[in-house]
Amino acid sequence: MKTTHFSGVLRLVLLVAAFSATSFAQSSISVVPAVPLITVTGSATLDAVPDQAFVRIGILHLGGSAKEAQDEANKNVQATLTAIAKLGIPEPNIQTTRLTISPMYSQPRPGGNDAVHITGYTASNVVTITLDNLALIGPVVDAGLENGANQLEGVQFALKNDGPVRELALHLAVLEAKAKATAIAEALAVTLGAVQEVSESGSSVIPVGERNEAVFAMAARSPVPTPVSAGQIEVRVSVVLKYAIGTKN
Repeated sequence: MKTTHFSGVLRLVLLVAAFSATSFAQSSISVVPAVPLITVTGSATLDAVPDQAFVRIGILHLGGSAKEAQDEANKNVQATLTAIAKLGIPEPNIQTTRLTISPMYSQPRPGGNDAVHITGYTASNVVTITLDNLALIGPVVDAGLENGANQLEGVQFALKNDGPVRELALHLAVLEAKAKATAIAEALAVTLGAVQEVSESGSSVIPVGERNEAVFAMAARSPVPTPVSAGQIEVRVSVVLKYAIGTKN
C-alpha cells in the first residue's frame, strides 16, 4: 500500500517538473544585442519666389446700435467688393473671413459709483483676397481704401506648390547628414554601415518680408499707388539619420 502511494507521489512530482520546464521554455525571451548606431541630423534652407498672395482688408464702423454699425459696415464692404471684382479677380478668390459686432462700454471714473453701460457698437468685417497675380496686390489695397476700408491687416506671400522646392531641400538635408556621419565614423576609426532609420524631423514654409498693417496703412495714404515687394519664401527642412557602426579591418 505504501509502495503504491509513493509511486503516485513520484509521478506527480515528475509531471509538475516537466510542466514547469515546458512553461519556462515557452516564456523565455531571446535578447538580441542592440546594433551600435551613429545618429546625425541634417538641415537645408532654400529660397523661392512666391507666386501667390493673401491680402486682408478690414472695415470697422461705430454706431449707436448694432444695426446702425453693421449697416454702415455693409455699405463699405459692398463698395469694396465691387471695386475689387472690377480688377478681374474671380469671385471664389474673394472671401469674408471675419464678421463681428461688439458692444462698447463706458469707463467709470476712478472711485465713482457710475454703473457701466453700453455706449455704442462696433461692426467689423474682414475680407481676404487670394491673388495669383502679385501685380494686383497694390491695386487691391488701393481699391479697398478708396471705397471705405479703414483697416489693412497685411499681406502674406506663399507658394501654390512647394513640393519641388521641398524635395530638393530634403535631398540637400540628407547629404548634409550623411557628411556628418562620415566625419564621425572617420574620427572614431570605424566604418559607416547601412542606414537603419531615417525620419523628417521638421519642415516649414516661411514668408520673408511679410507686410504688416502699419506699413500698408502708411503706404496706402499716399496719393501714389501702393508699392509692394513680394520678397522671397524660405523652405526649411531637417532630417534625422541613424547608421549602423562597423569596425575597420
